[in-house]
Amino acid sequence: MSATPVTAGRLEIVSDVICPWCWIGKTHLDGALALLAEEGLTFEVGWLPYQLNPDMPEGGVDRRTYRAEKFGSLERSQELDSQVAEAGRVAGIGFRHDLMARTPNTVQAHRLIRLAGAAGVQHAVVERLFRAYFQEGKDIGDQAVLAAEGATAGMPQEALDAFTGSDAARAEVIAESQALAQAGVTGVPSFVLDRHLLFSGAMPAERMADAFRRAVEILRSRAA
Repeated sequence: MSATPVTAGRLEIVSDVICPWCWIGKTHLDGALALLAEEGLTFEVGWLPYQLNPDMPEGGVDRRTYRAEKFGSLERSQELDSQVAEAGRVAGIGFRHDLMARTPNTVQAHRLIRLAGAAGVQHAVVERLFRAYFQEGKDIGDQAVLAAEGATAGMPQEALDAFTGSDAARAEVIAESQALAQAGVTGVPSFVLDRHLLFSGAMPAERMADAFRRAVEILRSRAA
């Protein structure tokens, strides 16, 4: 018999939608949350914006060219993609790097995710954007593509209208991403419990669950 659920705090994930390790990390997170829920330990989950490439042009760039320049050669870029693909396979997800044509600016995607939070579908929208980019090769820097993915993930029309009809949440997303970088967040995914940075990285579900258990115990002992 499972224990009565107890909300242990707000767990926030600092992430960028073009980070493959963030998708792997989310997959492990979902597994960790399921393990902890069986013990009666649950969290309010949210996502915080981080821009790995804050100077990326608004329309994005050709992915092959960009990564060849960033990593020194296309061959090195492909080696790194292969490592990611293997880690994804172990986690039970499939990457289709052959379909990924562009590296986008992610401000628009973070706007969508932030607006999805108020609608209660943030976690679903994040998953949908990861799949759209890494499995389906969609340009998640394109506002129309993002709106369609948001609708698929269950965002209500009012939230979608705010996304497409204004710059709602843009300033907040940029400011929060900059603040997290200035606070010392240098890698994603990073996991924050009640504003305490716990760890960074896409560790397996069992280890992640153990880290959350220990963090809850420490924070509770401090509050006692």
